[in-house]
Amino acid sequence: MQKILSYPLTVLFYLVFGLLLVIFHPIQWFCLKVFGYQAHKKSVDILNGGLVRCLLILGSPVKFTGTEKVPAGVPLIIVANHQSMYDIPPIIWFMRKFHPKFISKKELGKGIPSVSFNLRHGGSVLIDRKDPKQALPAIMGIAKYIQQYNRSAVIFPEGTRSKTGEPKKFSENGLKILCKFAPSAYIVPVSINNSWKVVRFGMFPLGLGSRITFTVHEPFAVKDIPFNEVIERVENAVIQGIKN
Repeated sequence: MQKILSYPLTVLFYLVFGLLLVIFHPIQWFCLKVFGYQAHKKSVDILNGGLVRCLLILGSPVKFTGTEKVPAGVPLIIVANHQSMYDIPPIIWFMRKFHPKFISKKELGKGIPSVSFNLRHGGSVLIDRKDPKQALPAIMGIAKYIQQYNRSAVIFPEGTRSKTGEPKKFSENGLKILCKFAPSAYIVPVSINNSWKVVRFGMFPLGLGSRITFTVHEPFAVKDIPFNEVIERVENAVIQGIKN
């Protein structure tokens, strides 16, 4: 019965979700070209707040806890597990005061209203995962960016989405570069639960009634900590917060 009900609700969800992306594309452009970074960021924040609320159409509320632990005025490296594309809007919305930027695959940099524009112009970086020679300097660049402006970089070290919620082994390379070139940064471990259930049947229909949670664990400074300890500590924190 739930899957039958999910068909019309999925159609409604995609209509509203897509409409928001289309509407905010020219708004983003106007804000950036006329008023600059802060106005553009505000438009992106509002868009993603709307996208988070779209999940209510599917009966999937989002709960985000622990942001009060995050230090202000320092560069941040937000490290999370990755379950679906619906991990992104809540991070942008609920952690908006920290200016989160993403390390994304280059394919997302074109063809998607609002999303592609923000990735290209909002401070995020696009990498070719098949070309380490291109990816490593790009990650180095975002590390220097967050170090200079006290903003945050979001990285999903699993490298790909978990289709069942089961965590995958963390890859070290990207996180290692971020730590090296943003030496003042704090690591912010985040555990994501149940967003994979939204796409458990694939892109159509979408799953209903998934209570999506984001749990921010205790941040810690990377300064003076050997990287092998950093990766072990953050991976343990994220994985311990995943409940399947």
